[in-house]
Amino acid sequence: MPFSLDASAYRELLKTFLAEDLGAGDITTETTVPSTQRARGEVIAKAPLVLAGIELFAEVFRLLDSAADAEIIFHDGQELAPGQIPARVRASARALLSGERVALNLLQRLSGVATETRRYVRAVEGTGANILDTRKTTPGLRALEKYAVLVGGGKSHRKDLGEAVLIKENHIRLAGGVSAALVAAEAARGRAAWIEIEVTNLDELREALAHAPGVILLDNMSPALVRQAVDQVRARDPLRKIRVEASGGITLASVREFAEAGVDWISVGALTHSAPAVDISFEIEPE
Repeated sequence: MPFSLDASAYRELLKTFLAEDLGAGDITTETTVPSTQRARGEVIAKAPLVLAGIELFAEVFRLLDSAADAEIIFHDGQELAPGQIPARVRASARALLSGERVALNLLQRLSGVATETRRYVRAVEGTGANILDTRKTTPGLRALEKYAVLVGGGKSHRKDLGEAVLIKENHIRLAGGVSAALVAAEAARGRAAWIEIEVTNLDELREALAHAPGVILLDNMSPALVRQAVDQVRARDPLRKIRVEASGGITLASVREFAEAGVDWISVGALTHSAPAVDISFEIEPE
């Protein structure tokens, strides 16, 4: 499904990226390419990929040349084969050369996240489990990386610490235990989208179930143990008001086994912290 991103909303962020790369000015381009030279650049997929960030790519050049014209051929969410051209940009040659690295870095990074997410989503098709991202994102790029996860077919977990309560191992230890943490968390029920607690074994699970949290996170459990845990949750909560999430050490090779264990959510930090950038080139020719 094609997605559309309002790239203009990210202009200030893109300006900071350009400032970082340009420094005192692109002295190579300024000394070798005439200021009056116009050029055309083609984006070319060099590997199979799910496209994400193509509007941001074009916006980089609009910031450097207000007369830049982008022809978007493929949109975010579409799958490309090697050799396909998702976009062409016409602008000042200097703008194309000076913005190339920032534009490509973003496009390769976001398309890499979308492509990796699509692999996980396809691996669990038919199970009813949803693939979720985490907060293991690149500082400054969270909104864009989470957008890329959506493009790939995944869903978003908490966008930030203020959205929901997620009680993890360190919280439990500092609060004095599972029950103590959940009782204290009730104070946030009016402003939290949900209350969730992480458990690492069946004893912690039973203690958590007594408080009926919105979500129970099964952390670093084997698929067999996850299946036992899901059975216990469903026996206690036949109406499925409590969502069950699995996380920790889940790979593309193992994700379906976790999905078939009956969880609702599978959160995968690797979608954003380890997705490889995809191979995309930008070939510039004079006009």
